Amino acid sequence: MGESRTELLTWLNDLLQLNYTKIEQCGTGAALCQIMDSIYPGDVPLRRVNFTTNLDYEYIQNFKILQQVFDKHGIDKAIPVQRLMKCKFQDNLEFLQWMKKFWDTYYSGNAYDAVARRNASAKKGAKKPLSTVKPRVSTSRPSTASSRSTPSTTRSSAGLKSNTSVKQNAMKSKSVNNQAAEKQWAIKKAELEAEYQHSMNELSEEITGLKATVEALEKERDFYFGKLRDIEVLIQNQIEIAPIECQEFMKEVQTILYSTEDGFEIPDQGEELENPEEEMF
Repeated sequence: MGESRTELLTWLNDLLQLNYTKIEQCGTGAALCQIMDSIYPGDVPLRRVNFTTNLDYEYIQNFKILQQVFDKHGIDKAIPVQRLMKCKFQDNLEFLQWMKKFWDTYYSGNAYDAVARRNASAKKGAKKPLSTVKPRVSTSRPSTASSRSTPSTTRSSAGLKSNTSVKQNAMKSKSVNNQAAEKQWAIKKAELEAEYQHSMNELSEEITGLKATVEALEKERDFYFGKLRDIEVLIQNQIEIAPIECQEFMKEVQTILYSTEDGFEIPDQGEELENPEEEMF
């Protein structure tokens, strides 16, 4: 039996120096990537792992990185990405239990500073912030009149900039949400198409197998029907000229040939079936 929820959270927070309170938080894939980094230091590009995301399509990027590490080290464990991304307790619990067993087996035991690893990766991947650019300072001393008018002018400019910034942020947020929805729909559509194609392939294989079975049964039916027909013709030709003892035997054979099951009626020879496909054989 695997570790409990409490034991796993304690181990995860101690190892990665996190403050996770729920197993479901592993559904972003970020913590799973850093667990592999503790086992294979330097093989996980942590600078590309997003530890603060709450968007599904960014979860996918984290799981792609995790899958690349699995492939690199020949780990044949399947990662149920779609189930883990839903952040359900049971799915993430089972996968984290497997990760814990894997870590127990392959962790070298060397000291691992998770915070330092995350910070180092963040510095490598970070861009130079705009706040580092020093503002231009005027060397001339402003006049008294201009210095008195500065506060109102500054407040007016700040208000315009604030309104513009709010609008821009709202537009960016809406654009990001639209892109996330489009990516989620594209993923769902691809899953549905793959499931549909899989079902069609299975049905096609089943139809092909049934056709082959029907053809084999028809050949077998025609084979035995031909033999019975030959026996019928032979008896009809010989019954009148054969000795009396043989005639009795042939009549018994005819009785067997012409006997039918209860409820079965022999159609008239001139009657044609309305639907040939429903002919019983």
